[in-house]
Amino acid sequence: MKLTMRLLFLLIFGLTTTGVFASGEQPEPTEQDSGAHGEEATYDPVTTIMGHISDANEFHLWGHVSIPLPIILYAPDQGFTFGLSSMFHHGETAVDGYVLNHGRVNRVVDRSFPTGHVDLGEHAVHMSSHEVDGKERDLGLLSYNGQEYELEQPSTLDGGLVGGGITSFYDFSITKNVFTMLLAAFLLVLVWGSVRRSYEKNEGKAPSGLQSLLEPLFVFIRDEVTRPMIGEKHYERFQPFIMSLFFFILFCNLFGLIPIFPGSANVTGNIAVTLCLAFLVFLVTNLNGNRHYWGHIFAMPGVPKWVLIILTPVELLGLIIKPFSLMIRLFANIAAGHIIILSLIGLIFLFGNNGESVAGAGMGAVVGTAFTAFMNLIELLVAFLQAFIFSILAASYIGAAVEDHEHHGHEHHDEEEAHGYAAAVKHQH
Repeated sequence: MKLTMRLLFLLIFGLTTTGVFASGEQPEPTEQDSGAHGEEATYDPVTTIMGHISDANEFHLWGHVSIPLPIILYAPDQGFTFGLSSMFHHGETAVDGYVLNHGRVNRVVDRSFPTGHVDLGEHAVHMSSHEVDGKERDLGLLSYNGQEYELEQPSTLDGGLVGGGITSFYDFSITKNVFTMLLAAFLLVLVWGSVRRSYEKNEGKAPSGLQSLLEPLFVFIRDEVTRPMIGEKHYERFQPFIMSLFFFILFCNLFGLIPIFPGSANVTGNIAVTLCLAFLVFLVTNLNGNRHYWGHIFAMPGVPKWVLIILTPVELLGLIIKPFSLMIRLFANIAAGHIIILSLIGLIFLFGNNGESVAGAGMGAVVGTAFTAFMNLIELLVAFLQAFIFSILAASYIGAAVEDHEHHGHEHHDEEEAHGYAAAVKHQH
């Protein structure tokens, strides 16, 4: 029960924060994109790769075929808008001033734009570079009735700190990443509920089925992560949280390796998701920190007071650096793996020169397939490894916060014995 509650808390926090924090930067079409000029589309590796690793309001399958996801939009000036992403017809229809721009919902800035369902036609939405406040920025534009309307992305909680900001609307939709987190959480509750029932039913018997598969993993996390890192006295209290972290990250990583629905979402390769996970670790660590933990941060014992002027700010900065390193490590490793695999697949199109060279496409297929298969095996290992690293570091931070310092008395006793021994030696001489 504790595991389920911890997991649901983890899921709800990640779900609500990801939907508002991550604007899901759209891939930026180049002049090769037929959406901007109506020419025959050519393969642009950067746009394609960034499009695949970005979050979206639909699961794209092939061509114009996609699986729609629920849309929940809110603008203070017009209230809520509900529906499915299919109502935008892949960017060919505007609904109440909202359009689908490369998989993500944008809103027309100009409020004079018609409300209701508006047919836009093909390639109405495109990107264009403009100078804003002395900087080159790529803006989303909508062409309608010979006029171009500027588009804006959803509001983000960072307030512009990392590129987002507060705009005229909020997107609480179920995106690919949110759907995958919900699915991972549902499967975890289902799987561990089944394991719990097996323990109750086969008490005293040898494990079987899912129980025999997951028990070694549970024992490994308990004996190699929580118990040694947090300590014998406190580890049981934090075992559910560390287990939830490990299996939630693991399931999301494994779903990301599946190239088709219900996989293909780059969950832990999205920095908003890893930020939520790292923030949870930050909260659990510091809310459970004892007086010795905070004493070492603000006034480390045995350190001269003038040194504390330098040391205390460094220790306080460490409170932020530790979860920040967790966030970046998981995000960078998973995102980099996806980029490498997509780059290898892209060799087929680059070698084939967009269909002009059959021999080149064949060579690209051979090379790309071989290396992609190898990278997928590496990514399978990384999926487990990154879940383990995140969990063991989180456990070590928590362990440092709740560690008992009873051994200081022993150290003081040893110090007295050492002084006594030195005095005896001096007396003999």
